[in-house]
Amino acid sequence: QVQLVESGGGLVQTGGSLRLSCAASGRTFSSYSMGWFRQAPGKEREFVAALSWTGASRYYTDSVKGRFTISRDNAKNTVYLQMNNLKPEDTAVYYCAATPSMMTTTTSMNSVEVWGQGTLVTVSS
Repeated sequence: QVQLVESGGGLVQTGGSLRLSCAASGRTFSSYSMGWFRQAPGKEREFVAALSWTGASRYYTDSVKGRFTISRDNAKNTVYLQMNNLKPEDTAVYYCAATPSMMTTTTSMNSVEVWGQGTLVTVSS
């Protein structure tokens, strides 16, 4: 079983950047597809980005394409979300997620096997 701990959230101005990290424990990290979801106040949790076990396949929701980059370092058991050109609508709690099957843009939160505790990202206008 994989356990996930996020870090890197905070307050940033519009147009700024943040990098989220998700540290995983467990020997099976490299066999999981990893991703990020987010949940804004009063809204449902939504898919943001995901990548495959090797990192060769990556998926993004349309609203973050060209601004966010997901990556992973299997040697460090860590997945990252580099967020550039942040907008107020990116404000949310960001959750790291792991599934043994490939996570894509259509993956629902009900399909996620492991969640992190979440990290808050606030973008001021």
